[in-house]
Amino acid sequence: MSGRRFFSACVQIRDSYDYARLLRSSSGLQTLKPIHAQILIAGLHQNPYVAASLVSRYSDIGLTYITDARKVFDNLRQRDVVLYNVIIRGYAASSLPAEATVIYSEMLSSGAVRPNLYTYPFVIKACASGSHRKTGRAVHAHAIRAGAGEDLFINNSLIAFYAKCAHVGTSKIVFDKMPHRDLVSWNSVISGHAQNGYHYEALLLLHRMLPENLPDYVTLVSVLPVCMVLAAIAEGMWIHSYALKRGIGVEAAVGSGLIEMYANCGRLGVARKVFDGITEKNVVVYNSMVRAYGIHGHASAALEIFSEMLIGGIKPDSICFVSILSACSHAGLVEQGFEIFDMMDAEYGVEKGQVHFACMVDLLGRAGKLGRALEFIERMPMEPGRYVFGALLGACKAHKNAELGVEVANRLLVLDPGNAGRYAVLAKMYEDLGRWEEVASVRKVMRDRAVRKELGCSMVEVAAKFHTFGVEDEAHPMSFAIFDALERLQTMVDEEQKVALLA
Repeated sequence: MSGRRFFSACVQIRDSYDYARLLRSSSGLQTLKPIHAQILIAGLHQNPYVAASLVSRYSDIGLTYITDARKVFDNLRQRDVVLYNVIIRGYAASSLPAEATVIYSEMLSSGAVRPNLYTYPFVIKACASGSHRKTGRAVHAHAIRAGAGEDLFINNSLIAFYAKCAHVGTSKIVFDKMPHRDLVSWNSVISGHAQNGYHYEALLLLHRMLPENLPDYVTLVSVLPVCMVLAAIAEGMWIHSYALKRGIGVEAAVGSGLIEMYANCGRLGVARKVFDGITEKNVVVYNSMVRAYGIHGHASAALEIFSEMLIGGIKPDSICFVSILSACSHAGLVEQGFEIFDMMDAEYGVEKGQVHFACMVDLLGRAGKLGRALEFIERMPMEPGRYVFGALLGACKAHKNAELGVEVANRLLVLDPGNAGRYAVLAKMYEDLGRWEEVASVRKVMRDRAVRKELGCSMVEVAAKFHTFGVEDEAHPMSFAIFDALERLQTMVDEEQKVALLA
């Protein structure tokens, strides 16, 4: 708004509603400050309606101006619930979410203003952003006591809050008790389960959702990583088809998820077709394709994609370098790996972290260059962590260097004392050296520290339902029939082998 237009607008102002309308039309700080000054001159700075509009505009134009919004709030002698909601919302969206909970507490202690249905979602969002679990649970209780326990927006906020705090079970309870759900409810509970590792449950929720709501872009982005982890090719292909039919489009976020899903299910060719079909590729899309080729051992193709990205002017990030270094490691491309490692900070300003150094140790270890790997670790500009020593331990195990492996494993027990696999590897190396007393000592330490190795399990999908089972697992209701079928299959295999030998 130009100075002449601003003056003209100010001349026409008659009351607080005119100022509120003028504030809503302000385009930025340059127009907001003069309007604020005019409000002060007019003596309307104590008007709650004008103050709420002013606080809202300061909060909306940028997170750095939340302090200006707070000054307006603090200078007001009489505050209403609208003003409290506006400042709480501003802090909830800022880098200072704890301040939102402080103001909420002040609101309750004042006794003059009571929260309404709009207050609780803002405060709950602030609790989720700052991981204030205790406060969030208290706000949940306040909402129930206020008779707002069935409000859709409050419950949606609670689902996201409990999921963010890793209380997935509570999040699901809130969801199941909701009298009415919308698409946001479904997306929140599905993404909450997916992000906390409850992949199978997230997929079940997707199946439950379909009769009630049609998935949108957010749903697909949430579910695709689940399909990748579970190698659920049927659901992944359905999502791909659904995105095309609904016109959602297979672009960056959905496309990268599809690439990783198809690659994880062994459909590398389809993954490449998805990649080629994305018109505007970003670093996430390139990362997905580089990783896809890397995990399948196609290092040359991964390097081609990486070069294409650089030529296209897209700056690689930390994750991209992990993917390409891992591809070089699996293919034994030592020198190329070091060239890429050196360009990280020198050419692209990407800081080298523990995981990047671990990739290089793994690269040298797989190539059998254990001595060079040790020298590399000694020259690290930081103290090597568990990822670095874990990569070295894997190399020692692969190349049967028990002496060095024992030293590395003992270092890892200090850095990663809760990892049962480290103890198992150390015990095996002591066995290889014939040092049985040390084997017994390692197992005693495991018992004393209550460290247990999780049993491996397999998963099979039958009629859109996943069945998980472990070694000699008899928990499945059809375990007797399963074991009987396996025994009959083993008998058939044995008979076929006998026939082949006789022939």
